[in-house]
Amino acid sequence: MATQTKATLVAIVDDDESMRSALQGMLKSVGLASEAFASAEEFLKSGQQKKTACLITDIRMPGMSGLELQARLNAERCKIPTIFITAHGDTKMRMQALRAGAVEFLAKPFDDEVLLESVRAALEN
Repeated sequence: MATQTKATLVAIVDDDESMRSALQGMLKSVGLASEAFASAEEFLKSGQQKKTACLITDIRMPGMSGLELQARLNAERCKIPTIFITAHGDTKMRMQALRAGAVEFLAKPFDDEVLLESVRAALEN
């Protein structure tokens, strides 16, 4: 009998290398495995979607945006709990993300504890 392995990876998609590094360090400090990607395209090419239990992504990035990534994953029936982080968010963007199933929409700079709580909530579902 095959057993279903539960996804446990937190994927980080952000074009800002210092943000990716900071998020990976924060997640590691609380014992969470993560992998960082510089773009939505890099994440999609990696094949990590099935292993990803939570996705943290920026909204505005060169190429595919975080919202476009979310739409693509939804279209592929790949339901990954997603947390958006952005320095350029507005109410319309926030509503679009949440309506499409986002767990949280945080403005940069955000409180690390709020992000960690959101990640933990996503991993519990």
